[in-house]
Amino acid sequence: MVGPIVYLIGAGPGDPGLMTVRGLECLSIADVVVYDYLANPRFLTSARQDAELVYVGKKGFSEHVTQDEINAVLVAKATEGGGKVVARLKGGDPFVFGRGGEEALALHEAGVPFEVVPGVTAGVAAPAYAGIPITHRGITADVAFVTGNEDPTKEMSDIAWEHLANAVGTICFYMGIKNLPGITARLIEFGRSPATPVALVRWGTTPRQQTLTGTLADIADKAAAADFQAPAIIVVGDVVHLRDKLSWFESKPLFGRTVIVTRSRAQASVLSSRLIDLGAEVLEMPAIEIVDPDSWEPVDAAVAALETYDWVVFTSANGVERFFGRVEACERDARAFAGAKVAAIGPATAARCMDFGIRPDYVPDEYVAEGLLEGFEERGLGDGTRVLIPRALEAREVLPDTLRERGCTVDVVPTYRTVLGAAEPSVIERIAEGSVDAVTFTSSSTVKNFMKMLEGTPAAERARELFAASIGPVTSDTARDLGLTVGVEAQEHTIPGLVQALLGAWGAGEDATD
Repeated sequence: MVGPIVYLIGAGPGDPGLMTVRGLECLSIADVVVYDYLANPRFLTSARQDAELVYVGKKGFSEHVTQDEINAVLVAKATEGGGKVVARLKGGDPFVFGRGGEEALALHEAGVPFEVVPGVTAGVAAPAYAGIPITHRGITADVAFVTGNEDPTKEMSDIAWEHLANAVGTICFYMGIKNLPGITARLIEFGRSPATPVALVRWGTTPRQQTLTGTLADIADKAAAADFQAPAIIVVGDVVHLRDKLSWFESKPLFGRTVIVTRSRAQASVLSSRLIDLGAEVLEMPAIEIVDPDSWEPVDAAVAALETYDWVVFTSANGVERFFGRVEACERDARAFAGAKVAAIGPATAARCMDFGIRPDYVPDEYVAEGLLEGFEERGLGDGTRVLIPRALEAREVLPDTLRERGCTVDVVPTYRTVLGAAEPSVIERIAEGSVDAVTFTSSSTVKNFMKMLEGTPAAERARELFAASIGPVTSDTARDLGLTVGVEAQEHTIPGLVQALLGAWGAGEDATD
């Protein structure tokens, strides 16, 4: 759709899985994405690569961004350059204490078309992730959503406390941690029992979620003692008792653990998703980015001569994908492999081959080059055998060198290069402050580049204290050579194997990945 138009999108309470399908659709077509700290940054991976990202939190503006400034940004971005599509990501739902109505009115007054995309509001989602249904048969059939952000110094409250205190079974206060003592005092003053259970749910639906329970009489003191901070939802009512039986999110095996994923951004999703499903907080810091080789000519020449090779050896899923991209570009298909046998290191590489219609003839039990070589010896590779290896430019030479020593003719063609990724300041800050439990490495290049990215930062020395989780022995050796402590190594050199190794190291149980 051609702009100008602004989509006021409810991004949900924090869990990326709670974004609506419509919200993701609008985000994916936006020229400009305007977001703040309440919108999970992982949503930005769904935006177009060329989309302009505008952060309207405290960074990049004055000390605090006013609502009028945000309104002006939306109008300006929607109308510049003849009109643009703008996605405004708002935490929760745009119209539930989200000031979306003010933004919509500003757009209306400026003559800018807009669409509201409702989202899952925190008052429903955060309690649910804490094991608290806000209504429950036999306990309460009604609920109220109330702002907790009133100015405590003003003479008159806009909240009818005398009616609210006992009118509904469950009360959910938004943005009320700062005013918690006043909220609990008002409810007790107007007749709510001091013994009424209360839950505070901070960063609800995210791996950073924290839940504190008490009663109207003591929850303010408990919060002060625990230094419980915003953003949080306050849940008042007997439904809080159900948390003892219904807590599910905080019971996940990796809940409370923070793990850095160093894979390239394109590849990180599989590992990140597995860890998130198990309850971990994932910090993505892509240590490598995958780019095209300097020239496709060697690859295209190999594609043209596929009939002359006895074996084609794929050492990574990236190599498969890149090579078959050139097969298609050269107007060929899987039939070109008819005269060659195919070997693949690892099940992920084999699965990617099958995606392109090729079932590998050989997948070694040990997912490293050395394991592949043992099987090749059994399969008679030697004098006169022609072998093609499409791979990364920077890959180890042990496989082609050993095959040549055995008399094979080996052609190595680089289908991609790996370059240093961009450092993530927020992740560096977390390493420096010591709030990271583990860092995962899936190749030697991720280790080397990760350490390069930290050079000259406050996290450089602290990184050597991190618990490193390695996908295999070659990666582990590289990590140790660079002074890292390898806490665990995957027995099966795959992403599932790496996740299982972390679960085992933290005593989370062997069946947690099923």
